[in-house]
Amino acid sequence: SSWIKIGNNEQDKKKKENALSIGYFQLFRFATWKDIVMMVVGSVCALVHGAASPLMLLVYGMMTNTFVDYEREVQELKDPNKTCNNNTIYWVNGTVYETDENTTLYCGVDIEAQMTLFAYYYVGIGFGVLIVSYFQIAFWVTAAAKQTQRIRKTYFRKVMRMEIGWFDCNSVGELNTRISDDINKINSAIADQVSIFIERISTFIFGFMVGFIGGWKLTLVVIAVSPLIGIGAGLMAMAVARLTGRELKAYAKAGAVADEVLSSIRTVAAFGGEEKEAERYDRNLVEAQNWGVKRGTIIGVFQGYLWCIIFLCYGLAFWYGSKLVIDTKEMTAGTLIQVFFGVLMAAMNLGQASPCLEAFASGRAAAKSIFETIDREPEIDCLSEEGHKLDKVKGDIEFHNITFYYPSRPDVKILDNLSMQIRAGETTAFVGPSGSGKSTTVQLIQRFYDPKEGTVTLDGHDIRTLNIQWLRSLIGIVEQEPVLFATTIAENIRFGRPGVTMEDIIQAAKEANAYNFIMELPQKFETMVGEGGGQMSGGQKQRIAIARALIRNPKILLLDMATSALDNESEAVVQEALDNVRTGRTTISIAHRLSTIRNADVIIGFEHGQAVERGTHSDLLGKQGVYFTLVTLQSQGQTNTTSEDFDLKAGGFSRGSRRSSKSSLRLRSWSQLSNDFVPDQRNDAEEHVEPAPVARILKYNQQEWPYMLLGSLGAAVNGSVNPVYAILFSQILGTFAIQDLNEQRKQINGICVLFCVVAVASFISQFLQGYSFAKSGELLTRRLRKVGFQAMLKQEIGWFDNPINSPGALTTRLATDASMVQGATGSQIGMIVNSVTSIGVSFIIAFYFSWKLTLVILCFLPLIGLSGVFQAKMLTGFANEDKKAMEEAGQVSSEALANIRTIAGLAKESSFVDSYEQKLESPYKSAKKKANIYGLCFGFAQCVIFMAYAASFRYGGFLVRAEGLQYMFVFRVISAVVISGTALGRASSFTPDYAKAKTAAAQFFKLLDRVPKISISQSDGEKWENFRGEIHFLNCKFTYPTRPDTQVLKGLRVSVKPGQTLAFVGSSGCGKSTSVQLLERFYDPDEGQVVIDGVPSHSVNVPFLRSQIGIVSQEPVLFDCSIAENIQYGDNTRSVSMEEIIEASKKAYLHDFVMTLPDKYETQVGAQGSQLSRGQKQRIAIARAIVRNPKILLLDEATSALDTESEKTVQTALDEARKGRTCIVIAHRLSTIQTADIIAVMSHGAVIEQGTHDKLMAKRGAYYKLVTTGAPIS
Repeated sequence: SSWIKIGNNEQDKKKKENALSIGYFQLFRFATWKDIVMMVVGSVCALVHGAASPLMLLVYGMMTNTFVDYEREVQELKDPNKTCNNNTIYWVNGTVYETDENTTLYCGVDIEAQMTLFAYYYVGIGFGVLIVSYFQIAFWVTAAAKQTQRIRKTYFRKVMRMEIGWFDCNSVGELNTRISDDINKINSAIADQVSIFIERISTFIFGFMVGFIGGWKLTLVVIAVSPLIGIGAGLMAMAVARLTGRELKAYAKAGAVADEVLSSIRTVAAFGGEEKEAERYDRNLVEAQNWGVKRGTIIGVFQGYLWCIIFLCYGLAFWYGSKLVIDTKEMTAGTLIQVFFGVLMAAMNLGQASPCLEAFASGRAAAKSIFETIDREPEIDCLSEEGHKLDKVKGDIEFHNITFYYPSRPDVKILDNLSMQIRAGETTAFVGPSGSGKSTTVQLIQRFYDPKEGTVTLDGHDIRTLNIQWLRSLIGIVEQEPVLFATTIAENIRFGRPGVTMEDIIQAAKEANAYNFIMELPQKFETMVGEGGGQMSGGQKQRIAIARALIRNPKILLLDMATSALDNESEAVVQEALDNVRTGRTTISIAHRLSTIRNADVIIGFEHGQAVERGTHSDLLGKQGVYFTLVTLQSQGQTNTTSEDFDLKAGGFSRGSRRSSKSSLRLRSWSQLSNDFVPDQRNDAEEHVEPAPVARILKYNQQEWPYMLLGSLGAAVNGSVNPVYAILFSQILGTFAIQDLNEQRKQINGICVLFCVVAVASFISQFLQGYSFAKSGELLTRRLRKVGFQAMLKQEIGWFDNPINSPGALTTRLATDASMVQGATGSQIGMIVNSVTSIGVSFIIAFYFSWKLTLVILCFLPLIGLSGVFQAKMLTGFANEDKKAMEEAGQVSSEALANIRTIAGLAKESSFVDSYEQKLESPYKSAKKKANIYGLCFGFAQCVIFMAYAASFRYGGFLVRAEGLQYMFVFRVISAVVISGTALGRASSFTPDYAKAKTAAAQFFKLLDRVPKISISQSDGEKWENFRGEIHFLNCKFTYPTRPDTQVLKGLRVSVKPGQTLAFVGSSGCGKSTSVQLLERFYDPDEGQVVIDGVPSHSVNVPFLRSQIGIVSQEPVLFDCSIAENIQYGDNTRSVSMEEIIEASKKAYLHDFVMTLPDKYETQVGAQGSQLSRGQKQRIAIARAIVRNPKILLLDEATSALDTESEKTVQTALDEARKGRTCIVIAHRLSTIQTADIIAVMSHGAVIEQGTHDKLMAKRGAYYKLVTTGAPIS
């Protein structure tokens, strides 16, 4: 009992965990009574359908008995002294013939009449099956479609009602997946799978019933053996799962190497480490390969074990069964067959029912998150009718002691006891550094969130008591990045207020300064703005958004950074529009540009979530507080910079910091939109790759031909096992008609021994097939992975910039594509050989014993085959069509979720819900139509086999009578052909893997065949002896391949003599680092050239060039190995000795620090060097560059990320390293470059002035300004 208790405890724990999960029947909570009736009827039909196969066995049993009786009669009547009279056999002299056991013998079997009767039975069962299986499928699928439709609608409506805080905590991408995938999972858990499950379980039950009715002893014997099969299957599943886990783990190591290398590809390329990395990757692949082989072997062993047990089981059953038939006469031959097949069928169906359980489980899991959302009550319900609507609104807003946290980040206090007043009709400007809570106050006014403490009041009423839809209808908002919907301009403006006329729209457009540009467009107001307004420029989008806000005729206008994202020209236009419409409205404006704030009535300064000062422009300047700093920073910027437009960049006022600091709550949806949509479109283009020719895949697998041969041999033996089984099975039936009992026993024992032989042979061949193909397949996978990885490392750097080739995507490709290709070689060949031998041997047997009967059955084979294909096709085909149909609705939902704030601000939730529901109609209709087609096909597929039996046995009976064919041959031919038919079906079911493998291979070969734009082979290009390091940039123009619209270098001209130091200075994005990348030949310039020692760079040998260059970059990339190995990475052409390492690290001021570490040079630096400080990493990078002993040293902002102390050390180390080398420095602090021989000041991709420090200071140009203001440059 204690054991039971423990079990209960475990169950209790499980119960607690699963208390959250959904019970299976809860999935049907959206069913109406009609659906329930349909499902009940469908289930009854499924039960009946399940009983059909066992019923057929009864007929089969009776038929066997008829055949046996007839055969006996024929054998007895061969004796000329016997005749048949009154259905009993008499001697010719008239006495009754008695057998040894003193029984009389029955005769006069009219075999054809009997067979005709059985044929009718079969046809009847067939028609019954056709009808019930149609209803079973059609009803369940229709009911499921209705329920899914209801779940979709309910879910979307509920999501649209959620408060904004909830969206902060749930990513839009995730919600989109839930709407599509999770609901599809629920659908598959409540649709046809259920009926098929019921049908299989019913076959299981009825099969055993038929068995027990026929002969309980034999049934029990067979059942006693079946656990062996079950245990085998269970162990196999467990072992495979564990080994797969091991294999993945082993591969994960190699994957980590690949990921590390691909993410730091620039460093690998700069130091020429490609070969070394490929070797390192390959070393890690060995382990994964070994586990893979083990897995294949174990699958082979278990499969062999299963078949072996099954055949031994056959042998036992027939041996024991024949004892019962012959010795004790408890059973007839027919009941023996009926029992044996009944139990077999039951076991098979139980096995086939298990995949359905998986669908149910995943449906329940998916339902959990969906139903949780459906049951959640929103904290701020935007569609509710509750709350007051005031008759008259002045527009006074007050904040009383408000404290607020974002629900997604409850630990950061955004507003801290904030109190302020905003008077009606005035323009109030909010200023302050990023993250001080300005935008948050705007969102509280819209009641996107409720404050933790305190109240927001409108005209003295707490806004929580007001009706939300009404409150939001008073407010017009223009955001920094306005969201437009993918429809026409007019529609976008109309979103502002329902039921406006075209005149109103035009009026609003005029007020927003948008009318003129709209009228210039070809389709005027009917112009489509594109996904997210992508067809419009920033200024145009802004003005459409302003028009949309104005058409509401709002009492309160919120301008959140409305002009910050614009260039000067459009800003002036938009600003003018805003100034016109502010009059007479309560306006709140958040801005960073002074020009936009100066003329506000009241300015409120924010800091750390509090309103610290308030007053007019001149008041606040006198106070010398937040506003004052802001103004001085800006005006200083204006005198000192050449650019006329200067955001409040300094002092943390830059847009960028604000974006990051708020985890960009407003922009979050955007970045997700772009992330979600861009790759999809690209992938579609990628997907249509011609499948690779199999010959080419096999070529890669050439070396493993002995394994392939062995495997194919095994497969051939496996294929011929089934037909052999048909021979043995019919032979046993034949023995029952033998008169001589001893002869009969001898034959039966012989056959059972043969069964055992077949069992052993099957075990060996299965093992052979499993092991050989696993070995050849894993070797192929490893080879492909290595080759693929090398191909990746050969590509030019520009290729890696493409998001399709991000490190993540590439590592996945190595992991999955390579292992998929395996599916096209070994196992596939095995499958083909197996099926071909199976079919071949079956037909040989069939034609040999009776060609006429074989031809009759052959007529049905295409139908049986078709029905198999049908079923496979149905399932996949429907899935794809459904996806297509759901896409439109998916677009609506993803647009709505991505722009939820805008929709909430416009109070347009319900119109999106309506549009979504309308888009769901067509998929729903087609789903209902498909239910019927699917039902018909399913029914047809199910009943074909019954019809085939009817025809072939009827004809068989005729042949037995007319041509004296032995009845056991009838059974032999029929079972051989049917078995080969199922083998065919099995072969076709393997094709999807095969197709996948071919496309995966094609993707792979595309990668292998791609010719890199910049070849890194040792042979291409020039090399020369004494490399001096003289560099000229001649009129270089360059754009990054991934951003073709922005030119980074616009005619760069600058040159360095050997041994000189050239320093680049300039603001960020002016092309300083780009020039360095051109020198390394990561990219080649579009026009112009880089000349090195008088040779144009594009004709120089790349490994040779890179071996002359050492680079120390701003964020040095270290590899996950020891310090010594990282320094050795500097020169991958030879192995660097320890002395050299120490020498280099002394030069880099690193040695002393390393000696303080416990493991000294063997210290592991961690992934990306995470165990070290930045200064330490920098110095390792310098040592690495020194070991290379380069002629050219590139320092890309090498000290910018350091604190002062480490900077001094690193700077000294760098000055040491520069001696006697050509050096290019990209500087961040001007103090570090004053000693340079040439200083080149860059702006917008060209050099605007160059010379020594003193010359440039005397010139009093851009450089002079930079030095005197001490402004940080980048």
